[in-house]
Amino acid sequence: MVSDVHGNAGDLAAAGKGADALICLGDLVLFLDYADHSRGIFPDLFGVENADRIVELRTARRFDEARELGRRLWAGLAVDREAAIESAVRRQYAELFAAFPTPTYATYGNVDIPALWPEFAGPGTTVLDGQRAEIGGLVFGFVGGGLRTPMRTPYEIGDEEYAAKVEALGEVDVLCSHIPPEVPELTYDTVARRFERGSRALLDAIHRVRPRYALFGHVHQPLARRMRIGATECVNVGHFASTGRPFALEW
Repeated sequence: MVSDVHGNAGDLAAAGKGADALICLGDLVLFLDYADHSRGIFPDLFGVENADRIVELRTARRFDEARELGRRLWAGLAVDREAAIESAVRRQYAELFAAFPTPTYATYGNVDIPALWPEFAGPGTTVLDGQRAEIGGLVFGFVGGGLRTPMRTPYEIGDEEYAAKVEALGEVDVLCSHIPPEVPELTYDTVARRFERGSRALLDAIHRVRPRYALFGHVHQPLARRMRIGATECVNVGHFASTGRPFALEW
């Protein structure tokens, strides 16, 4: 299990070694590395100094100012914004999808661009969103993307649409999502010092369905990496971009 790969193709290539399958819970793309502002699509286009500034504004939750800075920077480039981003994402996806072993089961993160995945996902990679798969005799349900936030990342959807995907899964043994259930200890990032958005629909499904596991990522430095909710073990499988270590699920 990996999540929040954010461009770490080198470690991703070894993540499935010795396992029967690799499961990826999204956020393959690296737009901006908050630990190293020289890495990602943003500094490649606008330089490290502007990356420093936009991280400072976002960390201070000055999102309107951050968006205005972004608008000014894009206006100063003689390129089409969407085309520039798509070209950079394509380069990352080509390297990252090539690193997936067979079989891989994957769903989208909030910074991913789902429309591009069919172009890069090979026959050994199964992409699921609001869908189920049987792996090793257990039923896994997958819910991709995130909920809407002031950050306005590429794959954020409304609460009702997200809840409908959760509902469509039905009874599962393992509930896999990019974002966590809406529990304060699981959604609070201790370094960013803010609550990320978690899903009430996921929490309701945990209470109703009682899966063995609920696995997710999204929160890079959570207050609690795992906790039990009733019969369900909830686990943040980790910020793979920084650790390079997968979480192993055995049964």
